[in-house]
Amino acid sequence: MTRKGKVFFRDKFSGMIIENDNGYAFYYDKNYLNDAEAKAISLTMPLRKEPYESSTMIPFFDGLIPEGWLLEIVEANWKINPKDRMGLLLNFCENCIGAVGIFKDKEEL
Repeated sequence: MTRKGKVFFRDKFSGMIIENDNGYAFYYDKNYLNDAEAKAISLTMPLRKEPYESSTMIPFFDGLIPEGWLLEIVEANWKINPKDRMGLLLNFCENCIGAVGIFKDKEEL
């Protein structure tokens, strides 16, 4: 199964995060990279054409996911397994604190 989310940085579409059988990948959108005002979404993920790939959730995105008492509320009320990192990211990170938001992409790859 493949799931993906649209990543916005300061309300500008900046790229996609994808989960598939191989793990996770984030890539910057080509139009975003060509924008003279484009900024990296994280110091650990500078602008580049190549995707950032990982067998586990990419640490920057994992840091956006609720934790502690808020994660307990999410788990109890929405029945999302706390180990489903992509599910948590796609369901609860549209309005994160900070400049980045993640929105479910309903299109299939």
